[in-house]
Amino acid sequence: MKILDDFKIKKTIPTIEYLIEKGAKVILMSHLGRPEGKVVESLRLTPIQDKLMEYLDFSITKTKDCIGKEIEDWINQMQPGEILLLENLRFHKEEEENNDNFAKELTKLGDIYINDAFADCHRNHTSIVGIPKYLPSGAGLLLEKEIKVLSKVLENPWRPLITIIGGVKIASKIKVISQFLEKADHLLLGGEIANAILVVKGVSIGQPLPEKEVIKKIEKISLTNPKLHLPIDGIISLRTLEEGYLREGAIGTVRKEEKIYDIGIETIKVFKEIIKLAKMIVWSGPLGMFENEKFEKGTKEIAEVISRNHFAFKIAGGGDTISALNKFNLIDKFDYVSTGGGAMLEFLAGEKLPGIEALK
Repeated sequence: MKILDDFKIKKTIPTIEYLIEKGAKVILMSHLGRPEGKVVESLRLTPIQDKLMEYLDFSITKTKDCIGKEIEDWINQMQPGEILLLENLRFHKEEEENNDNFAKELTKLGDIYINDAFADCHRNHTSIVGIPKYLPSGAGLLLEKEIKVLSKVLENPWRPLITIIGGVKIASKIKVISQFLEKADHLLLGGEIANAILVVKGVSIGQPLPEKEVIKKIEKISLTNPKLHLPIDGIISLRTLEEGYLREGAIGTVRKEEKIYDIGIETIKVFKEIIKLAKMIVWSGPLGMFENEKFEKGTKEIAEVISRNHFAFKIAGGGDTISALNKFNLIDKFDYVSTGGGAMLEFLAGEKLPGIEALK
C-alpha cells in the first residue's frame, strides 16, 4: 500500500515529539481501511511506520498484533523515549464494537491514554471511548488545537456563513444537514450525499434508493428550505465508467445505466456566486470523483473560487478534501485545515463527540 496523503500523520508529530522529550514510552495505536475484523496483508501499518520514521528521524518498532502477552513483555523492556507502533486495530472486530474486554486488553499496554485522533472522535470505537474508562486520559496537542479553533467558529461564526458538504460518506454527514440549515446562511451539497437526497426526492439520477436508515434521516430534512442548494446538472458517464462515454446533462435526465460523477457547469456557476458572498466557509467532502481528471472540474473550480475569497475565513476538513486541495496545490490558501471530516461537521453542528466526552 502506498500513502497518497500524509497530512494526518504530519499533524500527530508534535505530540509524539513532546512525549519523547518527556521520557515516555510511546505506544501508538491506529487503524487503516476496513478489514472487517480480519487480517488483511495490504492494510498492515508498515507504510505508516516508515512515514513516521521519516518525519521523526527515529527508529520505530511495529508489532504483528495489537494485544497479547508478547507485546506486554516487549513494552516492559522498552527504554524511556522509545516508540512502539501497534498493528492495525481493525484487524480485531471488537475495535468497532466498543468492546469492553478489548479495551481492557489494550489498557494493559500503558499507564496513560492520550487521544490525538480528532478525525475519529465521532466514532464509538474501543480505542476512542473504551480505553478512557480504565486509564487516566487526556487530549494530545492536535486534538487540543482542533477543539480550540473549531470552538471559536462554533461560538461566533462570521456572516454570511457558507457550508459545503460532499464526498461519499453519506451516513456520517446526513445527520448534520438539518443543524447546518439552521446555523449556515447557505448549504451547498454535492457528491454522493446530494445524489442520495435527489433520489429520495424522486429525481431520476440512475441509482437506487439509499439504505432505509439514510432515507429516514433525509425525510426529516426540510428539503424546501431556500438555504439548501442541490446540483441542477452533472457530468454523467456509465456506471461501468466505460472509456469514451461522457456527457453533461440536467439532473433528472440520467438513465438507469448511467451515474453522476461530478457537478455540472450550471451548478458550478450557481455555487460560485454564493461562495463569493461568504465571510466564512466550512467545506468537507469533494463534489465529484476528483481523483479522475474527467470528473475533477467541480471540486477544482469550487476550491479555486474559495481560495480567491480573501474576505472569508476558510475552513476545510476530511481526508478526501485534503487530498483534493493538495492535488490542486490550494491547501495553503485555507485559514484552517482540520484532520476531521465527519468529526469536524458534527462538532460544528453542535453535536457532542464521543471521543471528546470520554476524556471529561
